[in-house]
Amino acid sequence: MHATVTFDRKMPISGINDKGHATMFDAPLAFSGADSAASPMETVLESLGACSMMDIISILRKMKKEPIILNIALDAIRSEEHPKVFTSIHLNYRLESPDCSQDEFEKAARLSIEKYCSVAAMLRGSGCNITWATELVRHRRE
Repeated sequence: MHATVTFDRKMPISGINDKGHATMFDAPLAFSGADSAASPMETVLESLGACSMMDIISILRKMKKEPIILNIALDAIRSEEHPKVFTSIHLNYRLESPDCSQDEFEKAARLSIEKYCSVAAMLRGSGCNITWATELVRHRRE
């Protein structure tokens, strides 16, 4: 895996991975940024959600369940001192599915956070406490 990050006279900063996919990073105006893109820490938080979401979708499909809509609201707390790492993150998962049970959904979320999600593992390794809750909504088949 390889990536390049470039600053050209002003914010935002652009990142490009070895597949050519671009990511923009910025800082708030108070830190000489243009506030036009997510900060690096915001992208880490979003990456946790995306990583876990991809796991859960895969796990549910292996269970022969149909995830229709999956949303994750993430709330994080950062250290007051530098480096201002995440000290705790709570994920609220909300799944719409016509055939998934609450137990199956909870199992998929637990497997993601505790076993499969690489981003969660890195955050836990830095001392971050990760918690989650699940909400299942029945979705009628159309």
